Amino acid sequence: MSATLRYSPITAERTPSRKPVARGASRMVAKEPLAARPKTDFSGLKRLFWPLLLLALGLGAYTLAERALPYADRPISQVSVQGELSYISREAVQQRIAPFIEASFFTVDLTAMRNELEQMPWIAHAEVRRIWPDQVVIQLDEQLPVARWGNEALLNNQGQAFTPRELAHYENLPQLYGPQRAQPAVMQQYQMLSQLLRPLGFSVASLELRERGSWFLTTGVNSTGQSIELLLGRDHVLEKMRRFVAIYEKTLKPQIANIARIDLRYANGLAVGWRTPVPATAANPAAVQ
Repeated sequence: MSATLRYSPITAERTPSRKPVARGASRMVAKEPLAARPKTDFSGLKRLFWPLLLLALGLGAYTLAERALPYADRPISQVSVQGELSYISREAVQQRIAPFIEASFFTVDLTAMRNELEQMPWIAHAEVRRIWPDQVVIQLDEQLPVARWGNEALLNNQGQAFTPRELAHYENLPQLYGPQRAQPAVMQQYQMLSQLLRPLGFSVASLELRERGSWFLTTGVNSTGQSIELLLGRDHVLEKMRRFVAIYEKTLKPQIANIARIDLRYANGLAVGWRTPVPATAANPAAVQ
């Protein structure tokens, strides 16, 4: 027996395609999304950056100002005093602030200067400011005397007491009395009562608030050369004064020369105190023979 071997060549068409196998083991890892990755936190650095920057700028500005100050600072060469002054002179103001003007433009103590000026009795308010390069401007408001407070002081229109040296020059002002704490209240009452009496030809010569709260008023001398005392009591003072004005116009005006006192402490009326007639012998003394 004989055997026959047949050789069949493998064509390219029959050869299966194979990819080269990579050597070693390999594993596919999925990439993380960007949003899931941890971020570096710079918030702490930001919070620290701004204070450090401001501190550096402040130190720089301070150093620059300290070096430039000797070149910019000058002695004060002019002091301007402004305001309508009737009771004090500008010369007196200049003398009062002379120790402060010895300082330079930047070192002068404006607050101390203002306080010193407001210690002067006639100055109600003072404002002090610098004007570059070497000027100080002072704006003054004087006290406005409205009345005397007892025998020791004057009152301004706000009811605040001040004590100038020349009290004797203001005896023509009305005189107000009362507890020290009641100065504004007495001034306010005086202003309202003056407005009610002025149309009648009367002024307020004195007004007193007594310890128990009762008001006592004395009018100025009227056209007859006489004054009247008004007892107003404690309560409803303005209402009582309006009642007096109404009755005065109807009844009391013709007899005003004979009236010494009017008591308004009644609920619905008033009581009149008449003047004591002057004896004829006293009024017309006999001539000496």
